[in-house]
Amino acid sequence: MPDQPVPSPVTAPSSRHWTSFRQAFDAWLADQQNAGVLRRPGAHEVYQAMWDSFATWCLSQSPPVTIRNLHLQDLQAFQAARYGRKSSDQSLSPRYALRLSRLIERVLGHHASRTASRPNRAPGDWIRANPTVRYAEAGREDPPPEVLSPAEARQLVAYLSEARPRPGRATAALDALPWQDLRNRTSVALQLGAGLAPGDVRALTLASPVRNGVGPQARPWLLRVPANGTVRARETPIAPWAAELLHHWLEVRSAARIAGDFLFPSTRTGKPWLADSQYQCARKVLDAAGIGQRPGAGGSYRLRHTFAVRQLRRGTSPDLLARWLGVEPVEMKRYESPGPAPAPVI
Repeated sequence: MPDQPVPSPVTAPSSRHWTSFRQAFDAWLADQQNAGVLRRPGAHEVYQAMWDSFATWCLSQSPPVTIRNLHLQDLQAFQAARYGRKSSDQSLSPRYALRLSRLIERVLGHHASRTASRPNRAPGDWIRANPTVRYAEAGREDPPPEVLSPAEARQLVAYLSEARPRPGRATAALDALPWQDLRNRTSVALQLGAGLAPGDVRALTLASPVRNGVGPQARPWLLRVPANGTVRARETPIAPWAAELLHHWLEVRSAARIAGDFLFPSTRTGKPWLADSQYQCARKVLDAAGIGQRPGAGGSYRLRHTFAVRQLRRGTSPDLLARWLGVEPVEMKRYESPGPAPAPVI
């Protein structure tokens, strides 16, 4: 039987179903970009082409295969329809099938979480049922995340902590430190000590820090991170050393009478901190700490990744860590690659 023509998105059986596929992918992609997961040039276009190809096939079936009714047998039919074709853009090799199945699993998992619906287990079941696909590549489709070495982590923590009062130290240098410099160091501390993404840092408000009591000895121990973009509101703990720096920043911010509700404003009048400015400030902090020039380093996202790896090696469950980071549990797989253990101070 000759192959059936593949409809374009415009002529697909239902534009409503096509919109559902695209919205699910776009929401997942936005979260990945906000979390700093897709850093490679062109990764967005590659994943979108893979997803669109799969969606087009689904909607060309009779009846159409939708996000709601995708089953294991549909994925098996998709493989049977495409595997071994001569045209390179139609051939579904085991390696490509593995990458596509992982993409489908992640997008559908994100969609289920976003819509409070039951997760679709078909992609994972299909991978497990096909050893040829499951072991198609020994490596990963995404590079392992960049993390700080133990020496770099200790060096950065020491540099950041110089900006807060310490017993037996003169306060003249601290008094001379501009409030913007303390803001910059504290924001970087929360990326390393609480696993925040840059967008999380800019979204924090004065209501975000939760203290462990009242009185002069009380310190922040938890952050309530507001929703920002497509990332849901969440709570995440703070490492004690970062909590001390945050406590000092709150005191300095109050004494300087800095206006507004943002925890880290860009001006004394309380204006929001723009992404480019915050990026440049974080980069200057890393450079000043002596860890900003390592070849191949992944910018300030290294700090978030270092926090994640450290938490997993301390025994934090992947599901709990995913909630702290504001991502889907399936994303925790990217931290499974062996590597040097981050410094225990994190």
